[in-house]
Amino acid sequence: MTDAPPLAITGATGAIGRLTAEELARGGAALRLLARTPSRAPHLPSAVVVEASYGDRQQARRALDGVTTLLMISGGEEEGWLEGQLDFVAAAADAGVRHIVYTSSQGAAADAEFTYARIHFATEEAIRASGMAWTILRDSLYLDFLALLPRADGAILGPGGDGRIAGVAKVDVARSLAAVLRDPAAHAGRVYELTGPEALSLDEVAATLSAATGRDIRYVDETLEEARASREPYGVPEWRMQGWITTYTAIARGDFARVTGDVELLTGRAPIGLAELTGQPTSRG
Repeated sequence: MTDAPPLAITGATGAIGRLTAEELARGGAALRLLARTPSRAPHLPSAVVVEASYGDRQQARRALDGVTTLLMISGGEEEGWLEGQLDFVAAAADAGVRHIVYTSSQGAAADAEFTYARIHFATEEAIRASGMAWTILRDSLYLDFLALLPRADGAILGPGGDGRIAGVAKVDVARSLAAVLRDPAAHAGRVYELTGPEALSLDEVAATLSAATGRDIRYVDETLEEARASREPYGVPEWRMQGWITTYTAIARGDFARVTGDVELLTGRAPIGLAELTGQPTSRG
């Protein structure tokens, strides 16, 4: 695989990976796109698609042969998610990858309220201990995700209290990643926290989405018992239930409320907010 481009991007079939690859391809970058299902990867000039997944360490080791810089888009919501990511980090080190860029979560910590943020932190620690140069981008909750929260009846349900969310658009994450990947050495050993321009309460999220869609969208603050009961019909395993519920309890604690200027620092342009993402008029036109 050493004849493939030395800049590799995982998750090429997902939104962040695809948007980042497209941003880099517009500048003429040659890319190695790693995908679990290669047929779903974007067709880009100077890009080679290689089959790879976090769950197969030997396959990943072969796919990463000759890679110097690796963008590792975090996985998620799969059984064995952490174990697969740790195996992939080990495969990258074994393959001789020099610099790894990882998409983590705002509030990542060993004792984070948001259980998925604990997985991100464990992955960060493995990367730091790997011997590879590294850059970590901790993303706030995605504005694109917030836009999908309302149920068919217009309710956003969750035990988020009056907590605020400095959500970031996926396109701004991709632009930030592309900026790092164009000159990774300049960002070695750095942790960036990617947020949008403002921190919104869930009531404000609901009002913004109502204005954008013309629907009656409202936030309903649940108790923990109500949150579990409203999600039980989905029949998900307990680890996923905990991830869903602690998304909101982390919001209530303020874990996603910090607004930073890191998107603008990396890209040279201010991040977009929820209103702009949903097509509403803003001062930026």
